[in-house]
Parts: sequence; structure tokens; C-alpha cells
Amino acid sequence: MPPPPPPATSTPAPTAEPLTRTGNLRPRLNSFVGREPELDAIRSELHRARLVTLTGPGGSGKTRLAEEAAAGLPQAWLVELAPLDRPEAVPGAVVSALGLRQTVLMATELSAPQEDPLTLLVEYCAPRSQLLILDNCEHVIEATARLAETLLTHCPGLTILATSREPLGVPGESVRPVEPLLPDQAHRLFTERATAVRPDAADLVRRDSDAVAEICRRLDGLPLAIELAAARLRLLTPRQIADRLDDRFRLLTSGSRTVLPRQQTLRAVVDWSWDLLDERERTVLREASVFAGGWDLAAAEAVCTGPAAELIGALVDKSLIVAAPGEGAAVCGAMRYRMLETIHEYAVERAAEAPEQRAEAERRHRAWAGALVAEAEPVLRSVGQLPWIARLETELDNIRAALHRSVEDGDEAAAGALAVNMGWFWWLRNYRREGADWADRILRLGAALDAAPLPADPRARCSLMETLDPREALLSAPDGEAGHPLHALRMELRMLHILLVSEIEARNRVPDERMGEYLSRVRAYFEKGGPQAARMPGLVWPLTSFFMGDRVDARDILDTAVANCRTYGGDWEMGVTLMFRTHMAVDSPGGMQGVDDDLAELRVLSRRVGDRWLRAQVYSAAGETAMARGRLEEAKGEYEEALQLAYEVGAYTETPFLIARLAEIAYRAGDRSAAITALDEASEAADRYSVGDSRAFVLLLRAHVALDDEETASARELLEEARVETARGTPPPQFVVMLDAVEAMVTVAESGPAHGLPKLAATVKEAVDKQCADLVVATLVDVTAALLADLGDLPRAARLLAAAGHWRGHDVRSMPEAARAERAESAARTGLGPARYEEEHARGVTLTPADVLDELDEALRAGVTGP
Repeated sequence: MPPPPPPATSTPAPTAEPLTRTGNLRPRLNSFVGREPELDAIRSELHRARLVTLTGPGGSGKTRLAEEAAAGLPQAWLVELAPLDRPEAVPGAVVSALGLRQTVLMATELSAPQEDPLTLLVEYCAPRSQLLILDNCEHVIEATARLAETLLTHCPGLTILATSREPLGVPGESVRPVEPLLPDQAHRLFTERATAVRPDAADLVRRDSDAVAEICRRLDGLPLAIELAAARLRLLTPRQIADRLDDRFRLLTSGSRTVLPRQQTLRAVVDWSWDLLDERERTVLREASVFAGGWDLAAAEAVCTGPAAELIGALVDKSLIVAAPGEGAAVCGAMRYRMLETIHEYAVERAAEAPEQRAEAERRHRAWAGALVAEAEPVLRSVGQLPWIARLETELDNIRAALHRSVEDGDEAAAGALAVNMGWFWWLRNYRREGADWADRILRLGAALDAAPLPADPRARCSLMETLDPREALLSAPDGEAGHPLHALRMELRMLHILLVSEIEARNRVPDERMGEYLSRVRAYFEKGGPQAARMPGLVWPLTSFFMGDRVDARDILDTAVANCRTYGGDWEMGVTLMFRTHMAVDSPGGMQGVDDDLAELRVLSRRVGDRWLRAQVYSAAGETAMARGRLEEAKGEYEEALQLAYEVGAYTETPFLIARLAEIAYRAGDRSAAITALDEASEAADRYSVGDSRAFVLLLRAHVALDDEETASARELLEEARVETARGTPPPQFVVMLDAVEAMVTVAESGPAHGLPKLAATVKEAVDKQCADLVVATLVDVTAALLADLGDLPRAARLLAAAGHWRGHDVRSMPEAARAERAESAARTGLGPARYEEEHARGVTLTPADVLDELDEALRAGVTGP
């Protein structure tokens, strides 16, 4: 806007009175807390720019910051625009603040008409160096902008510091947003203001610092809101204040009586901003309140009516919406928008006044969230996964809000589709408990919808859903609800729920009969094959057999699943099913049949797909295979590759185990220092990501190390801690077996081999019964043979060593079990002599696991107690 020309004629400005004054800033009645860097920056900016505008929402401390920045400067004049109700009154308010009005009256002795205020200001300010603080400009923004441009154009020594909820929009303006107080600054402000209303406030704050931190955070670090909250300490404790912030507009009403009414309560502060909006801006603010945690422009265009970019921009300018560049690798790195919590709560209240409009905005929000996760779902398993993982992390609060509203509105189809499409993300990024909870809620919703019309009251609806059992809903449904239009979606939800809870609930809890029937029904749906069994979550159906504790031929089940994926699945699905089969082969008896062929195909598939998680799983499976064969260096390389990929994709539940495996390799290679360092790292990662199985594994390895150091008491303590963690988690059978084996060796260290032998013999039987891998059984038999040699039963020791060696095939023993076996073998050769040793060895090669169990039973019956 061009400035108006200066008046053609004017009366010389009076000089006597104004020249004797150096400004009108008043001494402050309370302390100024924090913002030291901002003060320095504003003062520096005033030397570079002639118009500096401090912007921010109401209550952010703009006025006080401007006054503090101007304190001590000569000729600093505060012009309070808040009381004005007419734009044309702005120049007159500046005249009054400068004290020019009474000076003119005295100089003219009331004999001449008063000068035009703009003319008077230009002529007075033109020859002087002054700082004008134009405070609270937002409601007279256009008049203030015209005045500022005119004065700056014609008064070269003038500098203006403005405060406003939006910029003035004048050329050369430097806009400085006033950010919320930092947490420590907000805490200090609360404490200082609280002390003014309650003498013992410092003690209250110190005793309940967490509540104070919550107050400051939920009030967005806004000084006015924090001061109003501190004033409530006359009546409430910090915790009581924090607990009542959901109703903050009724709570925070005790402001100073000497300020304007719009600054006395939190609601009045925000009402002032609302009243300055036009109807289109109000509509978009209501609609944007359906977002949770922020949004980008594309989301705003999908959810809000009107020209979203224009209206969101207007609300950013008016400090009701905060704009900041998106962080991380989220798809486009676009600008993100959000409301401060206080503004959001206000907007939600305003939206409630237009229920139809809000319902439509919520419907569009659900549709946007559903489309987002549907687009992301297949990409999460591809080479382009990282930006989409970051995108879903960024939008997680919005997705949760869409899920919640879908359930609240009884929209089972929308909620179910959202959950199924989020399933892999929940698994990958360790949101498994949350995902399981959502799947359970949606299944309960389906049961409630089948049972009766949903109650209108949300609380009654929630109570009804809590009383229903989704398992019984399936088991009692005619024809297994096969005729229901959402049957396929529900079955996918059930399989997703089974998968997610499998990592939460302890595996050793025996399912009840109805649970067994439920798992069988779900498995049967996917076991018949087809496309639904060759995509997530249906392709994990073979795992239900293990969850049920079935004694089944896992190889046959997985062969069936692999064949189905070859027909109906893609490369990723094929890779996952092959990976299941590879792990099964490594962990089962049978000499790892087909492992090398599956690994070779897995390497090709995983490279073609590009999914870092799948590639990490392939490297990990190869590491497991190498470990089983005693090839430690090869295993180390595979695990290191797996760990790097797990870090890249953020597979947090995988990393503790991989680090612990590297610790085990270092331990078996004799590098104690590297082993301890890696165990510490694995322990910290397991604690950070709450991976109980990895915690148990780390404790088991530490118990091994303590035994080697002859710290028997420490080994016993670590063993007990490992058992506690094992009971909380979902360890595989071979881990429980190895835990029992270490307990047997601790007993040996405590009481001698005769007391440890029965426990170790029972552990060998357990390993055989649970169909543990050949390596696991062979290792246990080696350790048992060493005990028998210590007890003097050399013939039996020779036979067991031969049996274990035969089962192991060409694979080598690992330390420290290898050292024990070698000592036992040497003792047997020496004690028996070459001929007898070879005879017993030849007998041992023919022994089956069942024969070895018979040998151990016989040794225990014979009461072997030592030489």
C-alpha cells in the first residue's frame, strides 16, 4: 500500500515539553523470566531493521518482551492500541502516547483547531531518533500498517517495534515469532508467580515438579496461561491443577484486575483472536481441529473446505496455527502445521457448536487417513520404505484419531481396513501392544454390531463392547459367520491380533480349550490357501500351530505355505515364508535339511525386493545357520550385516538380539572384553525397547561368563533373573532348554557333578521331547558326557561323545563346550585305553536320541557318584 503524501502545509511541531521526556516505559511490578537470547536478538535486529514485528498467539508474552527489549533505550515510547475500537483512532493514540496532544493545546492556547494527527506525527518524528512500540496491533492491523509505512517513509530516524498476532505486511518488516517458553524457563516463571500468591509455593513446586512440568507443557509454554495457573495455587496443588487442564478455560480465570478484560482469563485471550477471524477462517479452524498432532497442506486440502492453502496461511499469520518444516525423511519434507494445545481445545469447543460441519470434517479425515495407510502399506516392504515409515510415524496421532472415531461411530469396515493396513507397521516398529489393542477393539465392535444395535451413548457402547468376547463371537456364529459381508476382513483382523499378541503373551501359557478351538478355526480359514493366505497378515498362519503347542510336522505345514505363496504371493511374501522354513530347519532336528537352497533363494528375493527388514532376516537366518555349524567368523559377518539393516529400518525389537548374538560369538571366540561390551549394549537396547526375550538371553550369557569366572553366586543370581524375564516373554523351546542346562552347571559348581547330573539328564530329555535342533541336543550330550567322565563313568562318556559327534556331522564344536568335550575325550582315551575306547566309540555312533536317554536313565539308576 503506498503511503499517503505528507500534508502540503503544517504548523511547526511544539518542542518544549516533548524534548524534556525520554520515553514513557513504566517500571515493571514483577520479574522478567527467561528469553535472554530473544532479548539480545531483538535488540540486534532493531539496529538492522526499522520495523520489527513480534508475532505470536495471545498470552505469548509479546508486550512484555517488547518492553524489556526497549528498556534502557533513549526515546522509547509505548503506544497501547488494545483499547481502541476504531481504526481511524490509531494516529491519535500515537499522538497521545508521545504527549503531543497536551503540548499542542498549551502552545496554541486553544485558539486554533488541532492539527491532523498524522501530520503532527510526521513533523514531530522526522527530525528525531526514536523507538515507537506499537502494542497489540491485530485488531487495527490495516490502519497500523498504513501509519507505520507513512512514518518510516518520512521519518528516517524512527524505528518501530510492533507486537501483533499477525505481521503488519509493510515493506522492510522483520517478523520475529515469539516462541513458547522453554521448559526450564516456564518452570521458573511458574515458581516465581506461585511464590507471589503462596509463601510455601517453592516447597510445593519442588515436591511436585512432575506436575509443574506437565502444567507448563500442556499450557504450551505460554506465559499468561502459566501465570494464571500459578495463581490457582491459592486453592489447588500443582497435581490438582494439572489434572484439571482438560477444562482449562474454566480453570484459568484469575488474572490481574488492572489489565484489559480480554487478558484476565485464558478464554478471553483466545476469544479475542476468534473475534478477529472472518467466517471462512473460523470454518477452517473448526475443521482443522479434527487433526491430531499436526498435518501438511495435502491433508488440509483433503479435510478442510475452501481454499486450504490461503486460509491455513491466514491462520498461520494470525498465530492460531503454527507452521514448521517437517522433520526426518517424511515423504516430501513439506511444511507441517499444528495448533498449540490451548488453541486446539478452543477450536474443538467451537467445532462442537457446528456438529454437522464437524461430523463431515471427521468423515473426510477418516477417508484421508485410510487412503494414506492404504498407499503406504505395500511400500513399507520395498526399497522405498524409509520415507513412508517416517511418514506414518509423523501421522501416527492422526491415524489413531481416525481409528478411534471409526470405532466410536461404529464404522467396522473403515476401522478394520485401517488396522489391517497398519498391521505391518505396528509389527515392524514395535507398536505391537497398541496394534493388538486396536484389533481387539474392532473385533469387539463387530461382535457388538452383530449382537444388537449399538447404544447411542458412547459410554454405554464402550461398556457393551467390554462385555463381549471376540473369540466366542466367532465360535458361536452360525457357519463361522462365513456369510457375513465383513467375514474376510474379520479373519484378517483375527490373524493380525494373534500375531501381535504372540510377542506379548508368554508362550508357555497353555491356551484353554476354547482358545484352542478359536486358533484352529482361524488357522483353517487360511490353511486352505488362496490369495488371502499369501499376503499379510494371513501368510503367518503356520505360526498358529506353534502357538497352539501342536505336535505337528512343521516341515509339511511350511512346505504347503511356500507352495501357496509361489502361486499367489509376491517376492516379499515368498521370502517371508521361506524365512519361516529356514528358521524352522535350523531350530528342528533333521540336520538342517534344505537350508542352503532356501538361503540361496532368500538372498536373491531379498535383494530384488529391497526391504531392509527382510534382508536383515535373511542375514540373521544365515548367521543362525553358520552358528549351528560352528563357523563363528562367518556368523559374525552375517549378524553385522543384519544389525546394520535393522538400524536403517528402525526394527528396534530385532537389534538387541543381534547384538547379543555378536556378544555370544565374541564370548565363544575367547574375546571376553568384546563380549562384555556387546552384552552391555544389548542389555541397554533390550531395556530401551522392552524386548524381554533379548533381556533373558543377555542374562543367560552373563551367567555363562560368571561360571567361567568361578563366580557361582553371581551366576545363580543372573540365572534367576533370566527365568523371571523368560516367564514374561515368548522364548523358543531351545532357549528354555539352554537355561535349564546352565542351571544344571551352576548346581555342579555349587554341589559337584553328582548333584548336577540328574538336572542335566532331565534337560537332555526336555530337548529331545521338544524337538530341539540337533546342535542343541548334541551340545547338551557333550556336556553330560563331560560330567560322566568327571564321575568316572568313562565307557558311557565315550559312547555319548561319539553319539553327539555323529549327530553334529561335519560341524565343529564351539567353545567353551568344546574344551569340556575334549577333556572328557582325553580322559576316556587314557582311562579306557585305545582298543576299549574305539569299541565304546563305535557303539556310541549308532545311538539314537532315545538310546542316549536310556543311557542316562541307567546311569542315574546306577547311582554314579564319582570315582
